[in-house]
Amino acid sequence: MFFQVYGENAFYQFLGFFLAFTGLILFNEFARCTPTTGFISFLGIPILVTIYLFLVNVCAKLGFSWALNNSTYIRMNGWFHYAKLYAANIGSLGFVLIKYKMWIGKHDWFKPWPFVIVAINILIAVASDFESAIKGARSLALTGERWWLSSEGIWLYGGWWNVLNGVAGILDIFCMTDWWGIYSSTDKKDMLWPDMTWQFILAYDLWNFEYTYCNLTTHTWYCGLALLLAPTFANQFWNKGGWIQNRANTLSIWCVFAQLFPEFLDNSIFSVVPSLYKGYINKLVKRGEKPTAVDPSAQGFIAILSITSNICVICTIFKRWINKKRNPYTNPIFNDTDDFAEAYKRIGPEEIKDKDGYEKLINYDDDTEEKPKEVIEQKLIVN
Repeated sequence: MFFQVYGENAFYQFLGFFLAFTGLILFNEFARCTPTTGFISFLGIPILVTIYLFLVNVCAKLGFSWALNNSTYIRMNGWFHYAKLYAANIGSLGFVLIKYKMWIGKHDWFKPWPFVIVAINILIAVASDFESAIKGARSLALTGERWWLSSEGIWLYGGWWNVLNGVAGILDIFCMTDWWGIYSSTDKKDMLWPDMTWQFILAYDLWNFEYTYCNLTTHTWYCGLALLLAPTFANQFWNKGGWIQNRANTLSIWCVFAQLFPEFLDNSIFSVVPSLYKGYINKLVKRGEKPTAVDPSAQGFIAILSITSNICVICTIFKRWINKKRNPYTNPIFNDTDDFAEAYKRIGPEEIKDKDGYEKLINYDDDTEEKPKEVIEQKLIVN
């Protein structure tokens, strides 16, 4: 229904998915190991990539054929790709500073940084969604069709699904709770956000998948599925509470890979075409080639799932706000859930013993017996 992966290249398409998924998990494990691996991943690599991208663009302006024919210059020169590349890496670098208590990362005022950078990344995508809706509407008025040609030479099909998903993205920002509830794990490998539970993760994944499906159409098999499943998989099985770090780390390296090797995504046996481009089994969406048939049903279906899930989560947050009588953006609101409790077990003892840790995390609910409270008390006794 969503992807055309049942042709003669199906084996390679699923192999590509497996390699991308596995590679992202392995990179995340490397990046989270030590301060050195973190700085290599989110400072060293981006600096080298920036030098390369600068040279490509300068040489292209000067008319050098190697640069003009460079796949990065041809396929990945839009504003969104650069904005996402640097926003993701800056976010991950900030997470390294927070979990190791380095420089500004040791100050309480910097704790909302994960919320800020995620909100910025969401707004970048929301702007792109609305851009596609506007250009699709303009094209419909002029030509009778919603197709419009992106700066990368790919025809996109803008419509109400973009508007719906853009609204879902704005709601998703306010589905992030307890902006100051950011901590380091006992082993210092992870930055933890205990109040970011499965409800937000599900709503975010549906929203982001729809975004990629509508706007990064020829990449969405990888950046809409593999890239979303990798951090969620790690969070579920061994890095509970560290989803946002997993997401930032995998997004950062994926943006680098996609920027440098777009041919893998667009013009190889590993390329996958979504069902939007009707009749493209065993075919590639060639740059500049306008599709002759369209099936936007999947775009509309996923958009409805996206907006519905985010409305459900925001309603849950407001219900808890009323019942618990505390601001969900400055206090934990899901502290009575299993997800929160499991993440809380991983927090370092020095984090719990600090002045705001004890007050905020033990005394916030005197009238209920909540699992995190028991977890914290046990850690205080042990330590």
